[in-house]
Amino acid sequence: MEEVKVVVAHSERATLRVGDVFLKVDGDQTRIDVEVEAMALAPVPTPEVLWRKPPVLAIAAVPGTALGRLGEPSTASPAAWAAAGAAIRKLHDAPLPPWPGRGPDELAADLDGECEWLVANGVLPADLVTRNYQVAAAALRPWTPVFTHGDLQLTHVFVDGDEITGVIDWSEAGQGDALFDLATLTLGHEEHLDDVVAGYGTDVDLDMIRAWWSLRSLLAVRWLVEHGFDPSAPGCEVDVLRSNVFTRNN
Repeated sequence: MEEVKVVVAHSERATLRVGDVFLKVDGDQTRIDVEVEAMALAPVPTPEVLWRKPPVLAIAAVPGTALGRLGEPSTASPAAWAAAGAAIRKLHDAPLPPWPGRGPDELAADLDGECEWLVANGVLPADLVTRNYQVAAAALRPWTPVFTHGDLQLTHVFVDGDEITGVIDWSEAGQGDALFDLATLTLGHEEHLDDVVAGYGTDVDLDMIRAWWSLRSLLAVRWLVEHGFDPSAPGCEVDVLRSNVFTRNN
């Protein structure tokens, strides 16, 4: 009998692992539809879709191990991080998916609302929120949209040695800013940014990466708190906000 392992579970979705099969249960069918179509279009290794029976999607496990975890040192080699950058560039050079992503105006409204909530509920100090808001605002400029993964956390990129074996969790894919994917991958792992940029193979505005670090972290804190995660754990989103402001001021 195969062991059933809960990979992640909260009020919106759950992912179970049974042997080499992942079962994703999602109350929002649109997310599942986007994930399946994005994996079919993406020119990078993705999991095999085994079957779909709403609200469940079954996909095969990808070989290798995750590039790392937020809040923990990554054991992946610099070459593996560079390979991740190269894979992202291949994705960004691909034809746009037919559905849009969130634009600067929508993100700006979300950012205003989240910052107001963080301060009003005493979740973060007002000065920390204000200083990161000022950093984050730089990302809210017009950009040329590319095919983005949309949630490219380092736990979603799998490697075997120095090779990328799979990129998982495509439910947030769409048209977006290329630098958002690069920032998401390196969030909390600034020490690997140079490797990723080297693999990406083009000039990257590092100030804009920092802007996205602040923006993504500010937008994530409430969701994490409300879904039972701890954004204040060492090396996670709150530490990123503190570090990002300190680095900018020095």
